[in-house]
Amino acid sequence: MASLWTLLFQRPRHTTYARLDSDGNCLAFKQCRQPPSGSNWVQVEEIQLTWLGRPLPANARVCADASRHWQRRTLPA
Repeated sequence: MASLWTLLFQRPRHTTYARLDSDGNCLAFKQCRQPPSGSNWVQVEEIQLTWLGRPLPANARVCADASRHWQRRTLPA
């Protein structure tokens, strides 16, 4: 029964973003429904704390126009 309620009342998913400095190093993470305002935010698949202070891996970024999980494409860093 719980799975039925989950299907009927799904909460909107938040998208994960990483903020990069001018050298491409990760400064912060943010999860929200709409893209964050300001520059240097890129969409990523997941939050990895080991990325803080380091460049993002090549497979971390997500194409911005993909709206469904199966449509997401990775972009090179």
